[in-house]
Amino acid sequence: MSKPVYELVDDLPKGGLTVSALKSLDFVVPGQWNNLVGFDNTIRTVTGETDESLIQQIGERAVTLYNDKSQGYQRALWLYESVDSASGLLGTAALANRIGQDTFLGFLKNLTPKPERAQSIDLTVKLVTEIVAFCQINGIPGDSIGDFLAALKDYGGESLMRMAALVCFDGVIPLGAGFTEKALSMLKGMSPSDVSSNRTFKGVEELIPGGNDAGKLNFITESFESTKGWMDNFVSSKHLTQQGLVDNLSNFVEVTGDKMDYVGAFLDMSVKYYRHTGVQTLTRRLVERAVAEI
Repeated sequence: MSKPVYELVDDLPKGGLTVSALKSLDFVVPGQWNNLVGFDNTIRTVTGETDESLIQQIGERAVTLYNDKSQGYQRALWLYESVDSASGLLGTAALANRIGQDTFLGFLKNLTPKPERAQSIDLTVKLVTEIVAFCQINGIPGDSIGDFLAALKDYGGESLMRMAALVCFDGVIPLGAGFTEKALSMLKGMSPSDVSSNRTFKGVEELIPGGNDAGKLNFITESFESTKGWMDNFVSSKHLTQQGLVDNLSNFVEVTGDKMDYVGAFLDMSVKYYRHTGVQTLTRRLVERAVAEI
């Protein structure tokens, strides 16, 4: 186990690149996300409670639930953390050293955009991570794609923002508005070894259903194919384009829209939206369950 759950949410940043990038997506999911930071603050916001003794009771129950390893909360956190870490590992340190010293244009030359195949695997593995983490948090089998799809229709708050970021930052910006067709076509042309050598896949493969690499690739493909309709509708209903997203992002983070693949590499390395919103989702679910059980 990493930090106690109350420290995880207390230590979430109130500003910085991840928060700024997520704020740039408010026009995509207006009013859905505010950067909820702090364990007690989360309890108050989620429950509306002002009674300090009850807030403490709820907090203690939430901590107990999180610490119970028979529940899936710690595994969900591990997924959120691991997929962000694996996806952005390459070059993160070099990039971090330059942030604050140079403009985005200044370190573009040091970024290597991912080939479309690698980006497609990253995207699809991140989607599967969302499905498996959802199942872990809700105590249902990790291959319950149908349950996830039913819940996705009602996604809101931090969870909807995470899916919006997945679509925008890992889909539309690096691969274009038709990213689902492109990624699915690539997936169907891959062998298990193509996927098993991918860093993002390696980061979370332990909890991906399917048994062996071939089974895991089948599960990834089925998951992406099943969710494709929701993502396509999201892109079309929100009128999302590469240029529009980067133009809006540039209001919050210094980027340039003439090198889309480099923008995708920059986001991969510096914007840890899975962990950030994942901790917020996890804490919200813990608080909701704690209240129900008290």
